[in-house]
Amino acid sequence: MDDIVKQAMAKWPNVPHCYGWLALDARGHWRMRDEAAQQAGTPGDRLDNQKLVGFINRNYLHDERGNWYFQNGPQRVYVNLEVAPFIARTDPQQGLLLQTGQALTDVEQVYLSDAGAVLFVAGDVVAQLDDRDVAQVLGQFEPDGAAASDEAVMAWLDGGAGTLTLPWHGKRFTVERVDGNAFEGRFGFNKIPTP
Repeated sequence: MDDIVKQAMAKWPNVPHCYGWLALDARGHWRMRDEAAQQAGTPGDRLDNQKLVGFINRNYLHDERGNWYFQNGPQRVYVNLEVAPFIARTDPQQGLLLQTGQALTDVEQVYLSDAGAVLFVAGDVVAQLDDRDVAQVLGQFEPDGAAASDEAVMAWLDGGAGTLTLPWHGKRFTVERVDGNAFEGRFGFNKIPTP
């Protein structure tokens, strides 16, 4: 957290929280949701100002209830999540990069949802893989130790027997199935925080 944010929190400790105005989309973009976007149920405008995006990334946290927020000075701006608290992209040197710019190096578990989404979990970081990188990672899956084919992965995902593994940066992960509609409960976060 930035020092200026800590100072503002100490100076103004009772600023009301903000809900609904900031979102994280499924490709890792921050979106500003003004009143018109909120009323229309649209994603909002993508934030492209790199200084603002960097500020949000450095001050992105979660509370004890599983709500993710951006600490904007003394105010918590709770984030609506399209899919998960983090979005990861593949990176040739670091393996995975989160939308915050941090490397996700200590992956503990890999999941594949019924809709074909790939999730990486490391501690309290739950990151869905950006859909533009899914084909690359799916091609590395090994159903029962064999080279992956789309058909074999789909058969496993549809409840087929056997083990699906992912060799990833020197480790081998046993992939688990997960219901895409159960992400929040399974991983302890709230997509739409409320007061």
